[in-house]
Amino acid sequence: MLYYLFTYLNKNYNIPGAGVFQYITFRMAMAVIVSLFVTTVYGRRLIDYLRFKQVGETVRNLGLEGQMQKAGTPTMGGIIIILGILIPTLLFAKLGNVYVILMIVTTIWLGAIGFLDDYIKVFKKNKEGLAGKFKITGQVGLALIVGFTMYNNKNVVIRQPVKLPVTIDAPVDFHMKSTAQGNIPVYTQDVKSTKTTIPFSKNNELDYGKMLKFLGHGYEKYTLMVFLLVMIVIITAVSNGANITDGIDGLATGTSAIIGITLAILAYVSGNIFISDYLNIMYIPYSGELVVFAGAFVGACVGFLWYNSYPAQVFMGDTGSLAIGGIIAVFAIMIRKELMLPLLCGIFLIENVSVMIQVGWFKYTRIRFGTGRRVFLLAPLHHHYQKKGFHEAKIVTRFWIIGIMLAILTIITLKLR
Repeated sequence: MLYYLFTYLNKNYNIPGAGVFQYITFRMAMAVIVSLFVTTVYGRRLIDYLRFKQVGETVRNLGLEGQMQKAGTPTMGGIIIILGILIPTLLFAKLGNVYVILMIVTTIWLGAIGFLDDYIKVFKKNKEGLAGKFKITGQVGLALIVGFTMYNNKNVVIRQPVKLPVTIDAPVDFHMKSTAQGNIPVYTQDVKSTKTTIPFSKNNELDYGKMLKFLGHGYEKYTLMVFLLVMIVIITAVSNGANITDGIDGLATGTSAIIGITLAILAYVSGNIFISDYLNIMYIPYSGELVVFAGAFVGACVGFLWYNSYPAQVFMGDTGSLAIGGIIAVFAIMIRKELMLPLLCGIFLIENVSVMIQVGWFKYTRIRFGTGRRVFLLAPLHHHYQKKGFHEAKIVTRFWIIGIMLAILTIITLKLR
């Protein structure tokens, strides 16, 4: 909202300094500051309110040291994160931008599903919460909204080089590009596309529309189906991965902040025509506005971490974990970097895989030998290390270091091809 206000004031009254709101970097910085203010100052008040209403966490005894001391710690703290994201975004982002709209929808949509789950657990005294099939239905519904919007919205385009004469009815731009052989002319068009970025590949682009090319003539009609299927898998996997990772103080929050910073960098270079051209990566018009949202997301995670780090004064609950996982997934999809998520969200992946291995091996050995056997002392993986006697803070710190290394590697992959 402030973007439109100051743009109007600068245009009509030429107020000194009003033009600074035109810069994405300034609005991103303001989003971070406001988000930190909201989550730290008003977060304290919300925690006190949750404690007053006795919105406490019900802890299942897993035999972990210090675990039962957390019983009664306020939960549903994900509300703090959601407010820390939405308020700065509404203040500083271009609200007419399709990418920003989709991120706001994602935040509210999955935040509402998580809130309903926490509400059932806390107020209805049902430890199971919202049935898994309803969670999955909500995640699939969001994936369909995102997929259909990206596939059909005229403003969701990529800029790609073309050769004359062009075959697509769209404006043609021209610029000179500096190469080892000297400056060469490049013609480009903004076109609808289902292309995305592949890490560790010389030709680092994959077109979902051509994945079924082996079917022969007419395969194009299945493009939307493939695209939507990919959206469903990515959004449900990452959202549930964040949910599983939220098991010890500060793990999911800190990891998400690291991922958010990386996505902000990727969004900035993907939405900047000069940097993307220099790095020879996909330029996505209008996507630079996502940097403002990313700033709010990182600020919210860091601000919440102030109260969520060991010993936690509040838990985010599914209200927060489902939302931040979905935000990360949809954000990566928006900037066409979703295939980098297995690397960038390696912590989420490890946690998910550890649970799958544990459950799968237990069921197999129970059928094979009559008694179920376990690979880990307890799953997901962070509980395994707790069982081995590691302190929570030490586990979280090591996971953060791994997360930082994965984030750096993800950025490096932009040139490893």
